[in-house]
Amino acid sequence: MEQMRAYTAAWEQTVRSTLALAETFGGADWERPTECPGWTVKDQLAHLAGVEVDLLGDPAAEIDVPAFDHVRNDLGQFMEKAVHVRRAVPGPAVAAELAGALERRLAQLPGLDPDRVVMLPEGREGTYTELMRVRAMDCWVHEQDIRRAVGRPGNLDAPAAHCFWEMLSRGLPLVVARRANAGPGKTVAFRISDPLDFHVAVHVNDEGRGHWAEPEEPDVELAMDWETYVRLAAGRCAPDAVTVRLSGDQDLGNRVLATMALTP
Repeated sequence: MEQMRAYTAAWEQTVRSTLALAETFGGADWERPTECPGWTVKDQLAHLAGVEVDLLGDPAAEIDVPAFDHVRNDLGQFMEKAVHVRRAVPGPAVAAELAGALERRLAQLPGLDPDRVVMLPEGREGTYTELMRVRAMDCWVHEQDIRRAVGRPGNLDAPAAHCFWEMLSRGLPLVVARRANAGPGKTVAFRISDPLDFHVAVHVNDEGRGHWAEPEEPDVELAMDWETYVRLAAGRCAPDAVTVRLSGDQDLGNRVLATMALTP
């Protein structure tokens, strides 16, 4: 129950932060492109509203989604429906729908069993508590997409940012050992700072599996600020769009950077 409350609070904080940001938008802000391919600022808010409305159990719109180039899989096709059905809706109205959905969800959540089993977006079963961590993480990532697009940074150290780290850092051993093909015995360290600080390392064992290790004397260290890590891990940009300081094995470090995207 305590975790459920914490994740719900993190989710609420980032949604309210996003809504407060939307109140500052001029007309051009709604149509600014974001780092999510094919999505504008308004589309990002439409996505957030659509997910929360769906979790409330409201009937989904029955529409055919065009074959957009940015829709790459079944999950993307599903998510695009909520965005596409709102493309003709003015931005302030989309924000108002999200605000209404937030209040309805806050009324709904205390009556839900935190241990209720649901299907999570990554395609596995989990508890409703886990789902709320996903919602906090997802809403925060999209808030940051919006902030970068409109040039209004903020809320980088929000409670939901810690949900992002909890969830996506779990993929770093896979990135190092499998995607970057670091050989047995190799260690890759990540030094992340400003405003959140993490110093971790992944070591590849004799069987070629990555696992957490102490970050001393790695073969390569990747140092970056928190926002850079978020953009890379969320697949928002290519490595050449950000600044990462590599110390040690440059080839291995670049292979890790090229394969860091961990979102669907």
